[in-house]
Amino acid sequence: MNTLLLTLAGFVLGAVVGSFLAVILIRWPDGRSALGGRSQCDSCGEKLRPGELVPILSYLLQRGRCRRCGAAIDSRHLLIELAAAAIGIVAALAHPFPGALATALLGWWLLLIALMDLEYQWLPDRLTLPLLPLGWGVAWIGIGPALQDRLIGAAMGFLMLWLVAALYKGLRGWEGLGGGDPKLLAAIGAWLGWQPLPFVLLGAGLLGLAAVLTNWLRGQKVTGTDRLPLGTLMAIAAWPIWLLIAS
Repeated sequence: MNTLLLTLAGFVLGAVVGSFLAVILIRWPDGRSALGGRSQCDSCGEKLRPGELVPILSYLLQRGRCRRCGAAIDSRHLLIELAAAAIGIVAALAHPFPGALATALLGWWLLLIALMDLEYQWLPDRLTLPLLPLGWGVAWIGIGPALQDRLIGAAMGFLMLWLVAALYKGLRGWEGLGGGDPKLLAAIGAWLGWQPLPFVLLGAGLLGLAAVLTNWLRGQKVTGTDRLPLGTLMAIAAWPIWLLIAS
C-alpha cells in the first residue's frame, strides 16, 4: 500500500510540474511569460477551462485538440508531463522523504534544461545558476555528498569545460562549446560533488556517440562539424548518477 501511494503521489505531482515545465519551454524562448495570465489555446487564444487543464488526462480526452477551434495541441505538453511524472515516480520510490523531493526537483530541473538545450541550443543563466545554491542547500540538510565535495565539484566542473572551450578556440579559431555548458557542469558538481564529474562527461560522450550512430543508421549524413547539445547530454547523464549516490 505504501508503495502504491508513493507511486501515485510521484505521478500526480510530477504531472502537475510537467505541465508547468511545458509552458516554460514553449513560452520562454518566445519572450512570453510562463507565469502571467490564464492558460489559453496557442492557436485561437481562448482561455482554457479548469477541466481542460488536467495534466495528461485532458490531452487524452480531447484527443490532442482544442475543443473550440479544433487545432492540434502541442504534443510537447503530453510528452513533458509524462516524463516529469516518470521522474516523480522514480524519485518517490528511490529515496525516503525529504531525499525523494530533492531527487525529483533535480530531475525536473534537468529535464527542462535538457529540452531547452535540445530545442533551442540555449542554457540561460536563470535556469542553470540557481542549481548551485540549491545543491549546496541540499547538502546542508544532509542529503547526498558532503558540502565540501560539492564546493569543489562546482569549481572543478566550471574550470574543466571552460579550459576545454578556451583551448578549442585557441587551436581552431572558433567556439566549440556554448557559454552555458561550463556553468551547467558547475551546477551538476554542486549536486553530485567532484568525484562523479568524469562519469557525467563519459556518460554524455557515450550518449552523443549513440545519437550520432543512430543518425548514421537512419541514413543521415554525419560530419565532423555536426553540433551536439552537450547540455542535454550532461543533464541526462547526471540524474541517474544522483540516484545512485544520494542515499
